[in-house]
Amino acid sequence: MPKLNRTVIEAAIHGFEHQKTEIDNQIAELRAMLIGPAETVATPEPAKPNRQKRSLAVRRRMALAQKERWAKIKGESEQPTSAPAKATKPKRKLSAAGRAAIVAATKKMWARKRAAAKAKPAAAKKAVTKNATARKAAE
Repeated sequence: MPKLNRTVIEAAIHGFEHQKTEIDNQIAELRAMLIGPAETVATPEPAKPNRQKRSLAVRRRMALAQKERWAKIKGESEQPTSAPAKATKPKRKLSAAGRAAIVAATKKMWARKRAAAKAKPAAAKKAVTKNATARKAAE
């Protein structure tokens, strides 16, 4: 068995790479015969951006709109029926007692806010005069 050293291995690699390029060129010529003009090395397409999924309701509306467009194109007089409506719950009504409780709570909340707002300016005024006095003393 011949002794393998670095130069022999490099020469073998160079020879195989040369054969590989020749084979690639021959494959490209054969493909050109099938398809047409030779294409350059195919570049990978850029990745598609992530899109949000549409809700079921939106997809239904899109499908209905598409069916309507096709109906117009085909000249069909019949329009597709709309999507079946969801069974909705009956609207809830507020009792008189519940409404009175909400009104009372709201009035109570606003009374507290007004009282806090009245008390705040007096406390703020005292703080301002205290700070002003402290500044004058510091000067």
